[in-house]
Amino acid sequence: MNEREIIIENQRKILMEEQTRELQENEELIKNFISDCNKLKIPITISDIKFISKIGIVATYPDLLTLLNKKIKVDKEELVSFKVLDKEFTKKTWAPGYFAAKNFMAMAHPYFRRGHYKNEAFAPRFLEIFCNYISTKNDKYLGLDLDRVRINLDSRMLMEFDSWYGSKFDQDISKIEDGITKLRPPVDLEPAEIDFLFGNVYSLDIKWYTKESVENNINTKIKVFQAEEFKEPECRIIKDGNEYFPAKYIHAEFDLKNGTFRHLDGAIHFYTEKEYFQRRETDFNHNDKNPSKIKTLSQKLFKVNGEIHVNDWVELTSHYLAGNPLIFEYFEGKLPDKIIEMVEKIRSQK
Repeated sequence: MNEREIIIENQRKILMEEQTRELQENEELIKNFISDCNKLKIPITISDIKFISKIGIVATYPDLLTLLNKKIKVDKEELVSFKVLDKEFTKKTWAPGYFAAKNFMAMAHPYFRRGHYKNEAFAPRFLEIFCNYISTKNDKYLGLDLDRVRINLDSRMLMEFDSWYGSKFDQDISKIEDGITKLRPPVDLEPAEIDFLFGNVYSLDIKWYTKESVENNINTKIKVFQAEEFKEPECRIIKDGNEYFPAKYIHAEFDLKNGTFRHLDGAIHFYTEKEYFQRRETDFNHNDKNPSKIKTLSQKLFKVNGEIHVNDWVELTSHYLAGNPLIFEYFEGKLPDKIIEMVEKIRSQK
């Protein structure tokens, strides 16, 4: 083996030893959980329980969460009402995205994790902000990890933090012109520099358009916001055995009569390789301009229905796209000062 292979093999051995040790030390906890499951006619066994270093002791079984708690109901978009989560679980301030029951913890959807990979830690800040966002004028919904729960209730888990902050935005939404914007990192940066400074983002597409409809016999005029984030092509995931290029997507609706947002949701779009390279070079009007139509697979991760203040829309949108300075540039009209300084320093050294 070469040096790299030796390092990987040693790391694998360390992880295996850690898993064996954790499972042995928590043998009683695991037995009690299996017993509780069997009482509920859930045929889970020791082989369904693993230690994942960045999460904890995790039990996996199809629809395990809804089998453990029948009150957990998903809507047509596979989201769960926060009213149910608040009633059935306890939120832990040290664990955003985790919801504690008596003998397990429910977890937010795996696509909230770093790189959308199920065994990583949650990407920082968005879940904390979303879970703590409280308003009596709207209803929140969140995607959950329906097939897995964490069975150790202690505070031992990897939480990641960064210095990403929300943007400021003081425009009058009603005066924003309909149209499309495509933002990209500076073209003179090298791939490694884009990865470091822009989170490996290739582009950010923004679209505003206005629609009219009749709702409850009342003419309604809505301004719609859409944003889609494309990463560089090496950012891929496996879903149902197939490889896709994931793109974060945000959709919001602003009621022009009431002067407030009435809806916000976030999702992941899954592009095939062909779709990805077609779509990233165009814009939100791709299907209107091209004979080859693209209809991607999609997984909704959260939504808010009801009155949403502009500042809350900005904060939730900014943090859902955390690590992408282009959303900061869109809202504030310029890149963050720290990014500008680093780009100028890189240019001065070339």
